[in-house]
Amino acid sequence: MPFIDSKISKKITEEEEVELKTLLGQAITAIPGKSENWLMTGFEDGYHLYFRGDKSEPMAFVEVMIFGDEDAAAFDKLTGEICRIFEQVLSIRPDHVYVKYSPTRSWGWNGGNF
Repeated sequence: MPFIDSKISKKITEEEEVELKTLLGQAITAIPGKSENWLMTGFEDGYHLYFRGDKSEPMAFVEVMIFGDEDAAAFDKLTGEICRIFEQVLSIRPDHVYVKYSPTRSWGWNGGNF
């Protein structure tokens, strides 16, 4: 039940969005037991982001919400993959990508909770 929500400072095309979705679907397997089958993604482009008081370069804030416990090694691996993906698809340098993890034990779906 992961959700990857991305706020991106530049506008993205539909093709870029589909490529991001596909690559994030592959990358989520860095977290044990997670797969694209349960992954939900969201993209908000043209988002007003500033880093170091500047917005002249493209950047992204990516939040990964995970049902389950924290796995620091898996999160580290996924951060590397997310940074690689955003650089490959959108030319956003890894040092302009923040990734936040929110593991939770409470997750609802289909009228109930896991």
